[in-house]
Amino acid sequence: MILFGNSRSRRRRLHVAVAAGALLAGMLAAGPAAAIPDPGDAPAPSGEVSRGDQAEARRAIQNGDIPGQDEVVHSANIRHLANVPKDLLPGTNSDLAFQGRYAFAGNYDGFRIFDISNPRKPKTVAQVLCPGSQNDISVSGNLLFLSTDSSRSDSSCNSTTQPATEKSSWEGMKVFDISDKRNPRYVAAVETACGSHTHTLVPERRNVYIYVSSYSPNAAYPDCQPPHDGISVIKVPRHAPHKAAVVAFPVLFPGEGPDGGGNPGAPTNPGVSKTTGCHDITVLPSKDLAAGACMGDGILFSIKNPERPKVIDRVQDNANFAFWHSATFNQRADKVVFTDELGGGSGATCNAEIGPNRGADGIYDIVGKGDKRKLVFRSYFKIPRHQADTENCVAHNGSLIPVRGRDLMVQAWYQGGVSVWEFTDSSRPREIAYFERGPLTTDRIVTGGSWSAYYYNGHIYSNDIAKGLDVLKIDDRRTDPARRIHLRELNVQTQPDYFGRLD
Repeated sequence: MILFGNSRSRRRRLHVAVAAGALLAGMLAAGPAAAIPDPGDAPAPSGEVSRGDQAEARRAIQNGDIPGQDEVVHSANIRHLANVPKDLLPGTNSDLAFQGRYAFAGNYDGFRIFDISNPRKPKTVAQVLCPGSQNDISVSGNLLFLSTDSSRSDSSCNSTTQPATEKSSWEGMKVFDISDKRNPRYVAAVETACGSHTHTLVPERRNVYIYVSSYSPNAAYPDCQPPHDGISVIKVPRHAPHKAAVVAFPVLFPGEGPDGGGNPGAPTNPGVSKTTGCHDITVLPSKDLAAGACMGDGILFSIKNPERPKVIDRVQDNANFAFWHSATFNQRADKVVFTDELGGGSGATCNAEIGPNRGADGIYDIVGKGDKRKLVFRSYFKIPRHQADTENCVAHNGSLIPVRGRDLMVQAWYQGGVSVWEFTDSSRPREIAYFERGPLTTDRIVTGGSWSAYYYNGHIYSNDIAKGLDVLKIDDRRTDPARRIHLRELNVQTQPDYFGRLD
C-alpha cells in the first residue's frame, strides 16, 4: 500500500512514491487540487453559468438544447461551491461516505480522504493506492471498508489484475483502521464468493455486520459457482477487526434449477437481467428493514436478525426495468425508490428515444404491517432534461434530504448530473433543482458524470467519475429545514433515523 498524505508528510511520501515506478511518476505529475469559487461571490469560472444567466440556461435546457462540451449549468436554487479535480488516483471515482468533518471518496485505484470542514475549500488529507474495482466505500467508527470486485493476484494493495480462473485469484472485502485519518492502516481482508461489487453496513455496538452484494457467477470461476442466489454476511469485531470472517450466506432467491429462483431474464423476459445475486442493498436499522436491488428483482426484507435476513416481498418490472441497481427508503419507511441502471451506466439513455420510464426510478409504496408488508408500484421518475447521445446517463446513487413531512432526494445521473426531486406524492414526483455539465465529448461516448450525489450536513457532495469532487449548496424553502440536521456519520446505504439523531 502506498499512502499519499498532505503538507510536509505528503511531500515526504511523494518522494518515496516516485521510486515505486513509472506509473506512479505519471500520477505525481498531476497539479494540486483547486477549488472553484462560489459563482455568487465572484465572476463565474470559465464554462460556468453565472446566476444572472440561470433563467436563460434553464429555458434553453427545457427547450431541448444541450449544454456545450464541459459547460456547467444549474438551476437558480443551486450554487456550485467547489470542485476538487482528481489528483494521484487516476481511476474511476465511485462512492462516498462521511464521518464528522471528513468525506471518503472511493476510486477504482484506492480511496481519498477530504477534510470538508470548509465545504468551499475541501482539502486532501490522504490518498491510498489500493487498486480493486470498484472500491465501494463505507466507514464506521475507526474502521473503513472497501469492496474489491475484480480478480486480483492476492489480497494486498500491491496486487495485480489476473484471470479469475487462476487458483490464486482473490476478490472480497478489505478493512482499514482510520483512527489516524492521515495514515489509514490496512488491517484485514475477507474473501467472498464472487467478490464484492457493493456492500452495506449493519453496525452494532461491538460488531459491524457487512452485507456483501455480488453477482454474475460463471461456472469457470472456481469461487463463483452458480447458483449464486444470496449474499455473504461478514462479522467484524470492532476491537479485533483482524478476526473478520464470513458468518452466513443467506439465500434470498430459493428455487429449483441451476440459477435458483430469481428472475430468469431473457429469453423469458427479454431485456431483463437474470438474477444471479444482488447489486446493492439499503438497510434502515431503526425499522429493521432492508431493500435489495437484485438485477431482475426488487425485494423487501427484515433484518431483525442481521445474520438471517428474511424476505418479506419481491417484485419485478419486466416491462421497463432492465437492471435493479439501488434502493432508498423514505424516513417513514412507507415508500422505497428503486433505480434501474439500464445500459449498465455506460449508455446514453436520457433521450427521447428511450423515453421517461426506462433507466428511471421506480417509486413503490410499502403497504401493510410486519411480515405482511407489500411493495406497490406508484410511478416512475426520470430527469426531465434530455442529454446528448454521447452522454452516459441513467438513474444512479442518491440519498434523502431530511425534511419532516416531505420526501426529498438528491440523486446522481452520471452525465445527466445531479438532480434534486420530491416524491412526497409517490404518484406525482417532480424535479426541484439540478446541476450538470455538458458532454465530455461530442463525437463518441466517454464514461463520466456523477457516480454518487449525497446530502450531508447542509451540503450536496458529488463524486464525478472524471471531474472529481463537486460541492453544491441548495437554497430552497422546501429543503432549508434539512440544515438543522447534523450527522456524525453517514453511509447512505445504511440509512440513519435522521430525526432521532439531532446534535
